[in-house]
Amino acid sequence: MQILSSILCLGLATIVAGFPASDVSNVHLDPSIVEALEVLGKTPNQLRQPGSVPNPGHKPGTDLLPGIDHIVMLMMENHSFDNIWGTLDRPDIDGFDINHKTGKPVATVAQKYTNGSTQDLYPMPKTCQPTSNGPTQNWLSSHTQYNNGSMDGWVVGGGEKPIAMGYFTEDQLPFTHALGKTFPIGDRFFCSLLGQTWPNRMYLIGATSMGMVATGQNITGLLPPRGTIFNMFDDYNISWANYVAGYPETTSTPDLFTISDLETLAKHGKPFDQFYADTAAGTLPQFSLLDENYTVQSQENPQNIVAGEAMISDVVHALSASPLWSKTLLIINYDEHGGYYDHVPPPVALAPDTIQPIVPAGEFEYEGYRRYGFRVPAMVISPWSKKNHVSHMVYDHTSILALLETKWNLPAMTMRDANANNMLDFIDLEALAKKKMNFPDVNKLGLGRPGNTTENLACSATEDAGVIPPVGTVHAPSNGGKPGKSCIWLLVWICL
Repeated sequence: MQILSSILCLGLATIVAGFPASDVSNVHLDPSIVEALEVLGKTPNQLRQPGSVPNPGHKPGTDLLPGIDHIVMLMMENHSFDNIWGTLDRPDIDGFDINHKTGKPVATVAQKYTNGSTQDLYPMPKTCQPTSNGPTQNWLSSHTQYNNGSMDGWVVGGGEKPIAMGYFTEDQLPFTHALGKTFPIGDRFFCSLLGQTWPNRMYLIGATSMGMVATGQNITGLLPPRGTIFNMFDDYNISWANYVAGYPETTSTPDLFTISDLETLAKHGKPFDQFYADTAAGTLPQFSLLDENYTVQSQENPQNIVAGEAMISDVVHALSASPLWSKTLLIINYDEHGGYYDHVPPPVALAPDTIQPIVPAGEFEYEGYRRYGFRVPAMVISPWSKKNHVSHMVYDHTSILALLETKWNLPAMTMRDANANNMLDFIDLEALAKKKMNFPDVNKLGLGRPGNTTENLACSATEDAGVIPPVGTVHAPSNGGKPGKSCIWLLVWICL
């Protein structure tokens, strides 16, 4: 019970680094900070600062989550929670609203084109995504989709494209749905900003994007003041590897920031297939970051989404067959929403630092980095995962950093990871303390095979995504787009 008590205390620590606990109430906090803490379920006296450690009673670098010796991170690309799991068959998630007359998913808020017609939600005709007129997720589009919280800009923000309202079904992604029904998932896991892949992945490793808002943004020489999680690992002798498809030519996630020692990065980089060899041999490092094939397996538009699901299946089964399974935790999530619809408005967030967004000429900074991006799927797969659990706490990519920092008591890098919820809610700490695995044998779970069937793969050769939008999913205004009587009377009243 002593081990259990020490583990449980990690999730309950409320010590504020930099301030005596009795003095915190006397420190004036900006209302936006208080609001962001409330979103996280925290109070002002729990506010932590960069450089503080989760448990000040232990030295930095101390392993405070014994029993989980290997953490593996797989971040997929460009799909919202609703796009993947909106129809997930479990009662305790915040998925699609359902029309009880038709049994079909419906958008929480009507999504209209500029001509007044409405676009319904619809299942994707095929597992291939369109090679043209695909979804849009840049800084401007994402904020237009959010539309100050009204969440009615998905079609307009996507450039008048209906693709934003498509979603995938269990028939198309059977393995992903099986994982989502078996292992703990989070239905309040948001990407870190309303923007694209690169800045969101920068939050994953550095808890800030240093002003970047877009993929391919030409900002060189970036390194957060406290470095990245990889610098932290090196400082505290925590072993790590970056398994990269196409290594060493392919750009990997750690490349998005300047690493203080490029030789160190080269030493830690490995081909993706080496992950399977190391897994089978039981030689994985303490932390592994997987960079999948971003042209075939990442599930980004216009890829056939089942190719990525097959890779997810390979990773899960490789780990579960490994001699390290009893000591391993796998986190799978998505970097950002990809322009696909989600019905939950992202809440306010703590800005990681004082750096403002570097936006294209003529665009707004909006709220800067004081708001999360849209929801993305997230799950934790481990013998120590909770059973029958959906975490409703608010998370973002820096929550993964917070978990790593909690395990090894590492100093926080920015305000965002310092105060992020740490994902311990996904882990059955009591089972871990008792050394009684919840999922000792994945093969006995009946997860089934991924959706990479001959039928689903056929569209890859033709690049045929089917008819988008499907016939009958667009509804023209009943009055031809002219203002209705109620609208006219409203205008008259306003003029008077």
